[in-house]
Amino acid sequence: MPSPIAKPVTAASSTRPLRIGFLALDDAAPIIVAHEQGFFHKQGLHVELSREVGWATIRDKLVYRELDATHALGSMVISTTLGLNSLPCDCLTACVLNTNGNCITLSEDLWKRGVRDAKTMSDEITRSRHERTYVFGVVYAHSSHRIHLCDWLRSAGIDPERDVRVVVVPPPQLFRNLAAGTIDGYCAGDPWNSLAVREQVGWCVATSNDLAPGHPEKVLMVRSDFAEQRHEEHLAMIAALTQSAKLCDDPAFRPELVRLLSRREYLNVPARVIQSSLVGPFDYGHGRTVHAEEFITFHRNGANNPTPAKASWLINGFNRHRFLPEGRIVPTDLGARAFRSDIFQQANKLTSRQHDNALVHA
Repeated sequence: MPSPIAKPVTAASSTRPLRIGFLALDDAAPIIVAHEQGFFHKQGLHVELSREVGWATIRDKLVYRELDATHALGSMVISTTLGLNSLPCDCLTACVLNTNGNCITLSEDLWKRGVRDAKTMSDEITRSRHERTYVFGVVYAHSSHRIHLCDWLRSAGIDPERDVRVVVVPPPQLFRNLAAGTIDGYCAGDPWNSLAVREQVGWCVATSNDLAPGHPEKVLMVRSDFAEQRHEEHLAMIAALTQSAKLCDDPAFRPELVRLLSRREYLNVPARVIQSSLVGPFDYGHGRTVHAEEFITFHRNGANNPTPAKASWLINGFNRHRFLPEGRIVPTDLGARAFRSDIFQQANKLTSRQHDNALVHA
């Protein structure tokens, strides 16, 4: 006998749909799958998904209450709470959607110039110092992508603030800018790296699993007042997304996930491009391929729990690369306020109770 469908968790959830934002990236998968596979519905939630064009847009729509929750960079929870390039708004996450999943992609021109790694990138910058300044794109000023890029550059003695230019470009526009030659490389999530490789306009020099294995990437972000005032709906969302993330990590489901994400209303990218990072083999370009198992993780190894260690990785990156104005650092206690493992554990208990009830009714 199928498990019973949960009743709507609050009166509010029955009057209008919860609006959840997402960007066209592989790591929106848990939200998309929760919607398509009925996990939200089973939790008694009426959800409407809204595809947005960039992280600043998605942030502002959450701040101004046009969205109730959103697919977001883990770092956005910190930067939005602090009011970096936005109105300050207390936000939190109680569910990490994935770990890993980013790449540093460089232009084919850099390959032709002999660049193979950070050391040869440094050599090229030195050689062409009086001719040009290399430009690299990141998806958000305060992001894991900028942390990855800065760590990679600094590993070879390249100063991201003096030796190159780092500019913010919305994820869907990175590939076009690389193809047009207006940027020389970027750090982003897929499918935008795999698209560059497939179209032979770029190649991947490093994945985030190469640079920082297990780092927190995307999260479900909500305003703190939403988490407080609509607590039961928030728990239900997390329960649905945790179930969805587990399915997204199932190798047997990955081919179906690729087909789902490729649809026009979601990523609107050919399935053969998305397949590289979700089914594999993952193609770095120029003949180098690896298994895709570790490229992105949606659920395994405790990925969904927003632990203090995950918050600390982001906060240390903010402080290490001086993301805040001169003289300011991210307060260490912000991690515990922004990454709420306690709420995640409450949602886990909800899921366990539902599982037990389903067994009783079976």
